[in-house]
Amino acid sequence: MARREETEQVTEAPPPTATLGVGMVGYAFMGAAHSQGWRTAGHVFDLPVRPALAAICGRDRTAVEAAAARHGWAAAETDWRALIARDDVQLVDICTPGDSHAEIAIAALEAGKHVLCEKPLANTVAEAEAMVEAAERAAARGQVAIVGFNYRKVPALTYARTLIEEGRLGALRHVRATYLQDWLVDPESPLTWRLERERAGSGALGDLGAHIVDLAQYLAGEHLVGVSAVSETFVRERPVLAGAAAGLSGAADGTARGVVTVDDATLFTGRLASGALASFEVTRMAAGRKNALRLEINGELGSIAFDLERLNELSFHDHTEPATSAGFRRILVTEPQHPYLEAWWPPGHGLGYEHTFVHQARDVVRTIVEGRVPVPSFADGLQVQRVLAAVEESAAKNSVHTPVLF
Repeated sequence: MARREETEQVTEAPPPTATLGVGMVGYAFMGAAHSQGWRTAGHVFDLPVRPALAAICGRDRTAVEAAAARHGWAAAETDWRALIARDDVQLVDICTPGDSHAEIAIAALEAGKHVLCEKPLANTVAEAEAMVEAAERAAARGQVAIVGFNYRKVPALTYARTLIEEGRLGALRHVRATYLQDWLVDPESPLTWRLERERAGSGALGDLGAHIVDLAQYLAGEHLVGVSAVSETFVRERPVLAGAAAGLSGAADGTARGVVTVDDATLFTGRLASGALASFEVTRMAAGRKNALRLEINGELGSIAFDLERLNELSFHDHTEPATSAGFRRILVTEPQHPYLEAWWPPGHGLGYEHTFVHQARDVVRTIVEGRVPVPSFADGLQVQRVLAAVEESAAKNSVHTPVLF
């Protein structure tokens, strides 16, 4: 099937009564967020097909059945292979820890399913490369494989990309990106899977860094070509988790302790292909910072700045204006002409975190039905994985400058 570019206008559409059966693997934090997206998208946007929540999968039958009832899934499975085999599932949504992404995604693609996979795409470059190869084979059969970088779907950030594409910033000079959280400040916070390298791949780097690396490259429209990094694990042992995690954390199991095998914080600098300089900081130990993702991009003609904790706003400075009146101005990104906002509320009525997953579901459905090029693709996810690998290599070699392999 020939692919259309994401912006190409498409006139043909199947009947609105048609459905896209979604099967989701994973039901915790990301599972709940993705459920919200699939459940809501067809009620807000005029979609060519309606997402149908066919089945949700998890190993604990009691827990997954409770999740199915809570989030509106028609059925529950305890084996992801059984979910993939279901005739009522056309798309497999992967919301599991990174150690299972490759196996599930490749199996789903080989079974003829479309795939949406949470970020980071995999735990290693080799796994991500295998996923891209499977996605390329599947694309020849008309299947879609997309990686879930949901922050691309914040209207203010989508609009920021438009401003940069229009040349409003001119040639880019600097990119600054930070993602700060504090849910691990307490040394007695338990050892969840996000602190185990064999399951998570890396710590703050993969969890938070994947987002800001993707956003920096998405907004700039170019790739990082080299990095220099430092990394640290401040708390090297934590209480063993009792039972399942609740959100990001959970309850400790008595006095038993386990080893933290990932980074608590990573800082790195980089250079974009054009020569623009970039800096990145990620940590889950910044006291008082709950979900502080911040970006600033400076160009020869202007600058933009964004703060996720004020996600309906974008700051923009036009450096071509007279100095006597120039300065950063606040753009409230809630107008119907702004990305995604045509379907929501009157101007000034802001959106939130969960809406990024509704927008993601909308875009996935349209990509599948209208034959668009998948964005962000598995290849995009692989490129981010290569940046993360270069960062880890640099940090392990005392911050030596490390090229990003292509």
